[in-house]
Amino acid sequence: MRLEEEFSHCDNYDEEEEPKTMSQCSIGALQQQQQQQNFVVVGYALTSKKIKSFLQPKFEGLARNKGILFVAIDQNRPLSDQGPFDIVLHKLTGKEWRQILEDYRQTHPEVTVLDPPDAIQHLHNRQSMLQCVADMNLSTSYGRVGVPRQLVIKKDASSIADAVDKAGLILPLVAKPLVADGSAKSHELSLAYDQYSLQKLEPPLVLQEFVNHGGVLFKVYIVGEAIKVVRRFSLPDVTKRELSKVTGVFRFPRVSCAAASADDADLDPSVAELPPRPLLERLAKELRWRLGLRLFNLDIIREHGTRDHFYVIDINYFPGKVWENAGV
Repeated sequence: MRLEEEFSHCDNYDEEEEPKTMSQCSIGALQQQQQQQNFVVVGYALTSKKIKSFLQPKFEGLARNKGILFVAIDQNRPLSDQGPFDIVLHKLTGKEWRQILEDYRQTHPEVTVLDPPDAIQHLHNRQSMLQCVADMNLSTSYGRVGVPRQLVIKKDASSIADAVDKAGLILPLVAKPLVADGSAKSHELSLAYDQYSLQKLEPPLVLQEFVNHGGVLFKVYIVGEAIKVVRRFSLPDVTKRELSKVTGVFRFPRVSCAAASADDADLDPSVAELPPRPLLERLAKELRWRLGLRLFNLDIIREHGTRDHFYVIDINYFPGKVWENAGV
């Protein structure tokens, strides 16, 4: 493969300048090596935060050793004028970017785009996010996978209590922002204990019945056919006694982040046991097909007191440290 851009300006790199990306400098040094062997060239368009967490030097070095070269996409230049790429990896938002990618996919069918913009957009709305899991109604000899009963509230917080009563949802309820765009706000959630407190919530949002799950959830990272599962601490169980005495809305800025790892914790074996591998493989295969995605993760809980009843409570596209977690 060949890279048509020239990177001669990298020969005069000043160490006191802001560090450059691989595409700006390292590729220039690798051009001679690239002529001798074929690289898989991955063009990436990511936020600065994602680049910092994803493109670690150790990871880039490992990728080079495996014949994979990461090249930054210049958003100020036409995408078709760059490359050639074998893969385009992206996590940017906005209608303009989605249209650029869709046009590029039409004119460059030989390039794999991870992932199609329309498929990613499907996960940005929690109303539609879990519908494919609900439609599957997956039940095997290894267990059942469903979703908690939920209700979408788009406006008018004063009507939430009536809507919950009409839908027959059982308290406590987990409230999540309707839009899941990767922002800090989209990761916030609240736990409402009583009907009166529901009016304190801020629509648009999704209300999910809270399912006791031993305070642990499973993050299932999926990269193509590769699957890796890690444990994370989650919200603690709510007892009937607690539900009868506690009122109000409790807010949690972020649950189950990497800092909340439970992999090395001394847990009850019935809580710590990972979901059966065959069940996860079946679930991942179905979701890859239904969602049209190859790079995502699932948040899964096991209903406390059961061994084989699981719920998917969230799906995220291109989550943090996905390659490390998936063992890629």
